[in-house]
Parts: sequence; C-alpha cells; structure tokens
Amino acid sequence: MTGRVRVLTVVTRFEAGAGAVALRGAMALDRDRFDVGFVAGSGGRLLEEAAAAGFDVRVEPGLRHDIAPLADLRAVRRLTEMLERERPDVVHTHSAKAGAIGRVAAHRAGVARVVHTYHGFPFHEFQSPARRAAYVSIERRLGRITDVGLCVGTAVAVEAVRRRLVAPERVRTITVEADRMPARGSRDERRSDARSRLGLPQDAVVVGAVGRLSYQKAPEDFVAALSLLHRPGVVGVWIGDGERAARMRRAVETTSPWSQVLLAGERSDVVELLPALDVFALPSRYEGVPVAIVEAAMSGVPVVATAVNAVSDVVVPGVTGLLVPPERPELMANAIAHVLDHPDEASGMAAAAWLRLAGGYGHPHLGRVLTAAYLPPTCPPTRSPLPARYEGVSRAR
Repeated sequence: MTGRVRVLTVVTRFEAGAGAVALRGAMALDRDRFDVGFVAGSGGRLLEEAAAAGFDVRVEPGLRHDIAPLADLRAVRRLTEMLERERPDVVHTHSAKAGAIGRVAAHRAGVARVVHTYHGFPFHEFQSPARRAAYVSIERRLGRITDVGLCVGTAVAVEAVRRRLVAPERVRTITVEADRMPARGSRDERRSDARSRLGLPQDAVVVGAVGRLSYQKAPEDFVAALSLLHRPGVVGVWIGDGERAARMRRAVETTSPWSQVLLAGERSDVVELLPALDVFALPSRYEGVPVAIVEAAMSGVPVVATAVNAVSDVVVPGVTGLLVPPERPELMANAIAHVLDHPDEASGMAAAAWLRLAGGYGHPHLGRVLTAAYLPPTCPPTRSPLPARYEGVSRAR
C-alpha cells in the first residue's frame, strides 16, 4: 500500500452516537496518512460538521435504518458499484444495518480490508428466541467477511467473542471520544451559564438525559421515572430529537402535575449544558458506551443508568454511579432519589467516575486503534469466503 490509505466509512444515520464515533474517529487519524470519506443514509448536524472538516460526504438514501428488502438490495447494488468504481483501500462500517449492506458490498467489490464497529447488537433479550437467533446467525456470517471488529466497550467485545460473531484474534475494544468541558470559569459559573442556556431556574433541582428520542433510548421511562419521584421541585430535561418527538410531547403534556419536563431538542452545545444537571439519567434499553454518559461523568455530574451492554465500563455500581434494570422506571426513580438525598455520596461517585475516565476517552487512544485496524501489517486479512446466499443477493440488479 503506497500513498495515503483511502478509507470509506459507511453509516446508516450520520447522527447521535454512531455518527459521532465515526466522525471523531476520522478526525483522530493522521490526515497525511489517511484519506477518509463518508457515505450515509441520512444525517443532520454531523453531515455539515464532517463536510466543514474537509471530508468527502455523500448521502445514499437507500441506506435506511428499517428493514426494507427491495431498498436494501438496491443499496447493496449501488454501494457495490461505487466501491468497484472508486476502489478504496478500506471500508469501515458502523452499526447493524450499514454493517450488513456495507460489508456485503465491500466483499463483492473486492475491497482489501473491511472493518466494522459494533456499537451494540441487533439482538436483545426482549426479542423472541427465533428472531434473536436469526440476528445472531446473520452477524456470524458477516463476521466471516470482517477483518477487524471494533467493539464500543468491554461488554460488547465480550458478547462478540462469546457469540462467536468474529474470530477472537480480530476483536478490538475501543472507547468513545468525548468532548471536554471548556476549562473556563468556576463550577458554579458553568452551572449558572448552562441553566441560562436552557432557560432553567437557577435554584431548581434538575435531572437530565441526552439522546435520540427513539425506542432504544426509552425516553418514556425517563418521563415515568420523574413522575414516580413525586417531587414537585424537580425539573426534567431531555436534550435530543428523534422519531418519537411528537409522542414524547404528548407524554409530557399528560404526565403527573408535579412532574416538569423540558424537551430541549437537538443541541450542538451539549457538553456546555451538562453542568446544569444535578443528576444525569440514562434509561436506554440497549447501548454500547454512549458518548453522553462519558461527557456527563467528565463534567462531574452523578449518573444513574440502566445496566445494559457496555454501560458498566463507565458506571461501576456504587462506585462511579448507580445502575438499574432497563424498563423499570420505578427503580430508576428510587435511584435518582437516593442520589438527590445523599449529596456527599453522589459527589464521591462523580469524582470516582472522573478519575476512572481521565485520559482514556480522547483522540490519541481512538487514533491509535483505528490506525492499527486500517493498516494490514498489524492484522492481515483472514476473513472467510462470503456464504453463497450473500453472493446471490449482492449480485441482484
């Protein structure tokens, strides 16, 4: 391989966690060694940020989040043609849907190196056994045409190995790259500024969350937990937008009279808003390592989160925060109440979280892992031939 390594990154929705990890990973690389471009099915602010940073960004509407067989076949065909025409050295896919379409297309186009990032998995305990087994089987087949599997968080990596999704020697664990709070002003000044930005009273007790308003993030459990707190002085804030926005607005309007919830929408200044919170809550049904939970911990905000996937990389129960089972808003309410009622213990957990994360969630680490994944001498391709069924599917025209 001579000259710059050409990397084409494929992501279904260039937004939220997967989009942020993809963009920040590209920005962590040495531009003199790597030429990175993006193909996304959709996106918002991150598309503009990537273009502004000088990356080639293209939108392929066929890349959809939902399962749509005809559209998926067209997306495989169009992406295969693009890869055959442009001949990148590496294709790097993110998340389940782009991972399936992108890896099949890369294999069909003869791309030399295929890297996939597991931000979590499409199979979950709440699915039927048959559906879960089908997703595992598909991921195993895709693992055969994957040179390196990058797993966001330790628990995700362990699950990938335990489920035999990728050969163990090709699994790598990565962290997310989190924005740091600008080092200006005192803590009280940053808190005051954040509350002014959100239009919140300076003396309110604030419980907040950050994420897409989607099924995965379970925002309805956040609203339910605040209602179950039975504390009129507590204000809830959700930062983020998504397909469940209208549903959430209705839920907020009909919730208990003593529960106040502000839907702040999509914001580009999240890291500067986090100091407004007294507690950061993560009610998700499944996750890798959410960028927002790392940023909250780095901002010194106590965390209550659901015990899913790799969240325990950040939240060690009783040490760096509190964990509760998913889909149990009554237990999340109890945990939030405990944090609010025991400020010294909460401060201790927040300080422990900051110490645990310091130095491990930044550009140098992510850049080193991606460089090793993209360069063949470190991990030569050992993937297996694509199963026959995928050969037929991907050649459909």
